[in-house]
Amino acid sequence: MVIDKIKKRETKIPSNKEPHIDIPVGKWVKCDGCKEILYKETVKDNLNICPNCGHYFRVHIGRRIEQVLDEGTYKRFDLNIDTTNPLGLEEYPKKLSKLRDMTGLEEAVACGTGKINGEETVICIMDSAFLMGSMGVVVGEKITYAIEQAAKLKLPLIIFTVSGGARMQEGIFSLMQMAKTTAALTKLSEAGQLYISVLTDPTYGGVTASFASLGDVILAEPHAMIGFAGQRVIEQTIGEKLPEGFQTAEFLLEHGFVDKIVERKDLKDTLCKLIKFHKGGK
Repeated sequence: MVIDKIKKRETKIPSNKEPHIDIPVGKWVKCDGCKEILYKETVKDNLNICPNCGHYFRVHIGRRIEQVLDEGTYKRFDLNIDTTNPLGLEEYPKKLSKLRDMTGLEEAVACGTGKINGEETVICIMDSAFLMGSMGVVVGEKITYAIEQAAKLKLPLIIFTVSGGARMQEGIFSLMQMAKTTAALTKLSEAGQLYISVLTDPTYGGVTASFASLGDVILAEPHAMIGFAGQRVIEQTIGEKLPEGFQTAEFLLEHGFVDKIVERKDLKDTLCKLIKFHKGGK
């Protein structure tokens, strides 16, 4: 019979004798550049840079403070403000609560004062781990407060940006932060204080269109992606093909939008030199 000629598929039973690889959870990280699996401590000891290909990993606020500020000098601005839910979105407060537990952060930015090689400064550091560093009301208010404190204390201001743009969960209120931070920076400039903007990967949207692009000096980390909208959106809008890598820090440096690309190992010394130059020191 024909049916007797049909071969049955052999079902492969997985062998229990296969070797089991025990990799502790949270000890390893995959590099987006070379795709290698790296030990987290090795990456951390290398300033959060891949030792194989030089890819820059994004940096947590606490880690950035360790890398840039003198040990024990950071003093956080104690602002008693909390994120609200202006649009009444049911999931938004739950998402915020979950992110706070996961990241140990209250919001997408930390602001305060600290010293860089002995030079006092006001500093703001954004973190992509908290809603992609999106700028809501609290982020805008914290940055504005830091700007005002820099003017009041007569200190230089440094802002490390990383953001996907304005926070859509807060609608028009998030867009208003663009005007608020810009107005505050105008007063800082009138007070004669230095503002250094440090663009890290990625810096997009309303953050780029406001305080990130208004520095007296604009620095960037190597290969950081910087822009307003994504490349595909721009191409569809203007109907033209854009140059390769046109939103990288290197392209922007070539076209005058960035003053200098600084490697992470040189960042602290570079910031200190700029502060001293502005003060008129050697």
